[in-house]
Amino acid sequence: MVSMGQAGLEVDLAGLVETYAELLFRVAHSVLRSRAEAEDVVQDCFVRVLEHRRKLGGVKDMRVWLVRIAWNLALDRRRRIRPEQMDEAFARTLVGRDIAADEALAEGLKLALVLREIDRLPRREREVLLLSAMQELGTAEIAAVLGRSESGTRALLFRARTRLKERLAKEGSA
Repeated sequence: MVSMGQAGLEVDLAGLVETYAELLFRVAHSVLRSRAEAEDVVQDCFVRVLEHRRKLGGVKDMRVWLVRIAWNLALDRRRRIRPEQMDEAFARTLVGRDIAADEALAEGLKLALVLREIDRLPRREREVLLLSAMQELGTAEIAAVLGRSESGTRALLFRARTRLKERLAKEGSA
């Protein structure tokens, strides 16, 4: 993806896009809950690659570096958007399309509740929970993206899952 050429460092941007665009989209989408905003983040991420192409030789793990960029760009955008603006629409996109309308509505409402409870988690717990939902990111990669230790990341993830489960159980009994 990054190689030494005649003119110095060359970036195979098409290769990077092909390899990482889907992952970066999922990272941004988990934070922003908007396809359009997530797509903008992915584009901005690859613009950063071009801006920093001379320094890419020093990047030890391209995947983690790109995820960190997408994560930070998404968080910056999220600060400008109220969570409730996107929860319902995002929840509808997660509901299966091959179920009855009344089931889809009920499922969408449940997912919106889960998203609201995730938003209520302490920031660090919310971050590890969202990144762990990417399934492609292991604990070590999540720790690298967030600049934390791996053991601390595991502990945060455990607390986040436990707290979320408790809150959802309480909501279910209310």
